[in-house]
Amino acid sequence: MKARHTAWMLATSALAAVLSASPAMAQDDESCQLTIEANDQMQFDQDAMSVPASCDEVTVTLEHTGQMQASVMGHNWVLSDTSDYQAVAQAGMNAGLENDYLPADDDRVLAATEVIGGGESTSVTFSTEGLAGRDLTFFCSFPGHYSMMKGTFTVTEE
Repeated sequence: MKARHTAWMLATSALAAVLSASPAMAQDDESCQLTIEANDQMQFDQDAMSVPASCDEVTVTLEHTGQMQASVMGHNWVLSDTSDYQAVAQAGMNAGLENDYLPADDDRVLAATEVIGGGESTSVTFSTEGLAGRDLTFFCSFPGHYSMMKGTFTVTEE
C-alpha cells in the first residue's frame, strides 16, 4: 500500500512539473494580459506597452472610462507597424463606425478591438509571433484621434 501511495505521489509531482513547464502556461501569465484606458478627453492612460517574447499570445483589454457614446467619442485599440499607422488611420476614417474606422482586410492592421463608448470595455487577443524587434505603434483609429492617442508597443526578447 505504501509503495502505491509513493508511486501516486511521484506521478502527481511529475505531472505538476510537466504542466508548470508547458508553454500553454505562459498564456495565463499576467504579463501576457494588458489593460489600457481611454477617456472622453481623447487620451490613453499610457503611451508605451510591452510584453515579453515568452508570451505566445497577448490579450489587450481597452476600457473606456468616459461617458460619451461610441458615435461621439468612441475609441478602439489598433496595432500596426509604426511606418503604417498614419496611413491605416487615415484610410479608416472613410470606413465608418460600422467598420470600426478600419479599412477592411488590411494586412497592415496587426490587431484591433472594436470601437466602444463610455463605460464599455473590449479586448483583442493576438499572436506575438514575428513581432519581437519590430517598431510598432498602437493607436485609436476614430477620426482625428490617432495623432494624440498613440504609443509604442514592444515585444521584448528575454
